[in-house]
Amino acid sequence: MRKYFYDMHIHSCLSPCGDDDMTPANIAGMAAINGLNIVALCDHNTVKNCPAFFHACKANGIIPIAGMELTTAEDIHIICLFKSLDAAVGFGEQVDKNRNLIPNRTDIFGNQYIIDSDDNIAGTDENLLPNATNLTLEQGVCLCRSLGGVCYPAHVDRQANGIIATLGTFPDEPHFSCVEFNCAENIEPYLQKYPNLRDKKIIVSSDAHYLWNINEADNSFELDDEPYSSTLVRERLFEVIG
Repeated sequence: MRKYFYDMHIHSCLSPCGDDDMTPANIAGMAAINGLNIVALCDHNTVKNCPAFFHACKANGIIPIAGMELTTAEDIHIICLFKSLDAAVGFGEQVDKNRNLIPNRTDIFGNQYIIDSDDNIAGTDENLLPNATNLTLEQGVCLCRSLGGVCYPAHVDRQANGIIATLGTFPDEPHFSCVEFNCAENIEPYLQKYPNLRDKKIIVSSDAHYLWNINEADNSFELDDEPYSSTLVRERLFEVIG
């Protein structure tokens, strides 16, 4: 068993709220400086920067996870993670079919840069990414799981787009094995107020939109990694959070 430090919710410059300096290479480099071992890229309603992110993580010794922060029709944010890049791309293609296409106003919302493997701008997504999709909470969860993914509510301790703030409580259905907190100090008060959170695996992630927001080596998973490979570590991680 080995301790793997993580940050499972980071946005790149493809998310309009993400800083333009949040390129895949910069994220991977900062994660390495901060002592992280496992990092998930979770842009709003897209996985188009995940291929470049995998390339950058390999160069920096980081185990990458392909993910997405899905906005459901109820305006709830859900973290969707996949064992393979191909599965994430397939999920992204399905989400694309359920987006509400509203032209992005870069002067208001920010740029949405698609980055290539050399960390250069390869294109942009012309339609605003973070707005609610047509997928309900239940539909989004089912779609993610049908492609082998693991999903759980993002930042349950925040008002904006948090499942508790949106619904007024934490629902028993759909069932989640994990929940994400943005601030570790909020965990105990929430467990006291919402008892049905107590059987969940707690994940604390940054929701970083700027390089300086990326977590340091504070949160970890204990994973069996013998004989070592990044594929095995990723597999063990999904066994823990699945």
